[in-house]
Amino acid sequence: MQSIGKKGEDLAANYLQQKGYRILSRNYRFKKSEVDIICEKNDLLVFVEVKTRSSLKYGLPEVFVSLNQQQAIIRAAEEFLVETSWKSDLRFDIISIFMKGEEAEIEHLKDAFY
Repeated sequence: MQSIGKKGEDLAANYLQQKGYRILSRNYRFKKSEVDIICEKNDLLVFVEVKTRSSLKYGLPEVFVSLNQQQAIIRAAEEFLVETSWKSDLRFDIISIFMKGEEAEIEHLKDAFY
């Protein structure tokens, strides 16, 4: 059985592709940091953190992206920029997914942090 996190990341990747983004990397790792999805659209590089929850008991999925996690994503993004010599704009997004049984509610928060 697929974990809810993996299922959410797959849903997010499909969502982004439907919106015209090109997926460059999934689960990109640098030291202890990880970026769920790195994608590109119109010369804009986007680092995406995916948060999936099956209950809203403790709040919306996006509130679970802590400041420490944001900083770790930024460190990994800096390494990716060096590796790829990226010279254009970039953005940090969160894709929040609320699973209701087999249904998924997806919210794309652009410029969620930096």
